[in-house]
Amino acid sequence: MRVTSVNVVEELIPGPKDSGLTAIDKRPQSGRVVVGELGLVGDRVCDTKHHGGPDQALYVYADEDRAWWAGELGREVPAGLFGENLNTDGLDVNGALIGERWRIGEGPEAVEVEVRSSRIPCITFQHRMGLDGWIKRFHQGRRPGAYLKVLKPGTIGAGDAVTVLSRPDHEVTVEVLFGDQDPAKMSGMLDAGIDLVDEIRAMAERVSART
Repeated sequence: MRVTSVNVVEELIPGPKDSGLTAIDKRPQSGRVVVGELGLVGDRVCDTKHHGGPDQALYVYADEDRAWWAGELGREVPAGLFGENLNTDGLDVNGALIGERWRIGEGPEAVEVEVRSSRIPCITFQHRMGLDGWIKRFHQGRRPGAYLKVLKPGTIGAGDAVTVLSRPDHEVTVEVLFGDQDPAKMSGMLDAGIDLVDEIRAMAERVSART
């Protein structure tokens, strides 16, 4: 399991009509990139109301899922096209549990992160792809990728190993959170006692109440 690309904003580009500029245009970087609690140094967030912050410090997307989308769309899906900061190989990003922790790299500059939530597609993402109905199609693909919180800052570069440090005792993966939202699984996540994003906790409480 390894990082294959580290991507930061290339330039701010126009978003959908009347939405201003967006920093979704991410491109691979050479060498090592410093990572702080709010993400990669040199990256940007324009819509701070809906994006960014410690719980969305890094967005990771698997190469295997990029390849799947390339086949579905009949077009190249280069690293960073989805606005992701990290691409990985050999890591089941969508199968990661909410609250799962990883180490990226080795030694004193290794970064430690926690899986916080699945990516929710927005109109800016649809505009970026240039495809009508992309939000619905992305949902149907059930390959959302994950937002990560930085627990230990450091540096990240392509080729860094990804090591799973811990997995909480529940069954809510990134994919489950994005899709089914099964009441029993949501209840199990709440009972696991892990730290949750406020919006996810509220949703889980709502869903688990259906049982």
